[in-house]
Amino acid sequence: MSTETLDKTKDQLPVKGFLDLKNVFIPQGEELVQAILDLKKEKNAVILAHYYQPAEIQDIADFLGDSLQLARQAKETDADMIAFCGVHFMAEAAKILNPTKKVVLPDLQAGCSLADGCSGEGLRKMREQHPGAMIATYINCNAETKAESDIIVTSSNAETIINALPKDVPLIFAPDKNLGRYLMKKTGREMILWDGSCIVHEAFSMERIAKQLAEHPDAKLIAHPESETPVLDLAHFIGSTSALLNYVEKDEATKFIVATEEGILHEMRKRAPHKTLIPALVFDESCNCSECFFMKRNTMEKLYLCMKYELPEITMDEELRQKALVPIEKMLELSKSIK
Repeated sequence: MSTETLDKTKDQLPVKGFLDLKNVFIPQGEELVQAILDLKKEKNAVILAHYYQPAEIQDIADFLGDSLQLARQAKETDADMIAFCGVHFMAEAAKILNPTKKVVLPDLQAGCSLADGCSGEGLRKMREQHPGAMIATYINCNAETKAESDIIVTSSNAETIINALPKDVPLIFAPDKNLGRYLMKKTGREMILWDGSCIVHEAFSMERIAKQLAEHPDAKLIAHPESETPVLDLAHFIGSTSALLNYVEKDEATKFIVATEEGILHEMRKRAPHKTLIPALVFDESCNCSECFFMKRNTMEKLYLCMKYELPEITMDEELRQKALVPIEKMLELSKSIK
C-alpha cells in the first residue's frame, strides 16, 4: 500500500481498528518485537498491559498490572504517548488522568460486557429512584458512567473503599452484581445493585469446577469476585487479579484451579514455575477456555500499527473528562494504602 493510499485510509482507522490495512507491511517474529521497541524509543511511548492480554504483549509491556495498578501507572508516567493494551474503558481512564498525553489503543473494538451494559443515563435514572444515595461504580465502565458516579472502585480496593463510605447513606453499586454481592457479604453493607455481569466470569460452571476439585483433591480453587456466588462458595481464596497472582506465588499449595480470565496464567507461570495451574471450566463443554474475546482483540501487529500511526487515538470532551476525573481521583486517594 502506498503512502498516499495509507494517508487516505487513516481517517477510517479509529472506526475500523486497522482491520482494513491488510496490505500494509508488518514485520514478523523478532523483527516485530524490535520494531515496537524502536517505535517506543522514537516516540517516547510507554506500553501498559493488563494481565489478561496475549502473552507476547505481556512480555513486551513496560508495565503489567490490574486495573488499579494500571490507573496509577497511567497517572504517573512521563511518556508522551501511552499505548494501552487492554480494553476501551482502561484506555479511557488513562486519557482521563492524562489529558495532555496521546493515548492509543490497538483495537477500538476491544470492549467490555460490563461497560456496555451500564450507561450514564441509566445511573442518573437509578439515582432519581433512590434520592440521597451515593453511587460507587466499578472501574469497568465508560467515561459517561464514571462521570455520573460519586466514586470509582476496582476489585483490589473495593472493600477498603466501601468500608470508608458513610454508613448512614444509601449506596448504589454498579455495574457488576456479582462483585456487589461479594462486597455486601464482606463488608456487611446493604447495597442497591445494578444488574450487570462479566461474560467471562459468569461463564464458569460450578458443577464442572466441583468435578475438577474432586479430580484434584490437592488443588485449591482461586476465584475473581466477578464470578457468580456458587463458584465463590467453592473457592479457597477470592481476590482481585493481582491478589490471585500473589496468592499463587506465596501459598504453600502446589496446584491451583484458576477461575478468572486465563491470560493471567502466563504471569502466574513466570512467578511460580514449579506449580500446577488448571483453568477453571466453563458451562460450554465444547470449549474449556475462559478467554475474554475483547482482551484478545489486541495483537502485536495491531500494537505496532497503533504506535506507528498513533491511531486509533482515545479522545474525549473536556467537560466529560473533568467530571469523570473526580470519582477516579477520590478512588486513588482512598486506596493509597493498597499496594
